[in-house]
Amino acid sequence: MKKDNWTIKIIIMAFLISIIFSLTSEIVMPKVNTLTSIIILTLFIVIGIIFDMIGVAVTTCDIKPFHSMNSKKINYAKTAIKLINNNAKVSSFCNDVIGDICGIISGSAGVIISSNISKTLNTNTFITTLITTSLIASITIGGKSLGKQTAIKNNTKIIKTFSKIIHNFYK
Repeated sequence: MKKDNWTIKIIIMAFLISIIFSLTSEIVMPKVNTLTSIIILTLFIVIGIIFDMIGVAVTTCDIKPFHSMNSKKINYAKTAIKLINNNAKVSSFCNDVIGDICGIISGSAGVIISSNISKTLNTNTFITTLITTSLIASITIGGKSLGKQTAIKNNTKIIKTFSKIIHNFYK
């Protein structure tokens, strides 16, 4: 049986990324006003949706256009080919690690926001938290649903853009 280090690597990456995102949420959120907290929360939701789109795009994308680009010496094509050839790992990282962490952090950020709203407006904390977390869940799920549809229809364009970013980042 072949030893697969990917699972160990993904667990470690998830742990480290969770710490970074959680620290950001737990340290920053209580110290800023409600509007800034909502902006940070929105950022977490958008990051989750974008990475979910990338994960779907990489699993549905045809590799042929990137082989063609690679033969024309287009610099990011090799990166795209590597992403598509490793689509299970890329999808797992994008959807499960980043996407799920953003979902979890969004929930905890929502609790902080709802607590602030409840104190400011002198409302019932339970009801405010219930409404806030339900809004976060529905926006996240709706956003991911739209994102998946977009990713399937525009998978080549998404992988092209993501590959350009990665290629330029690693220059």
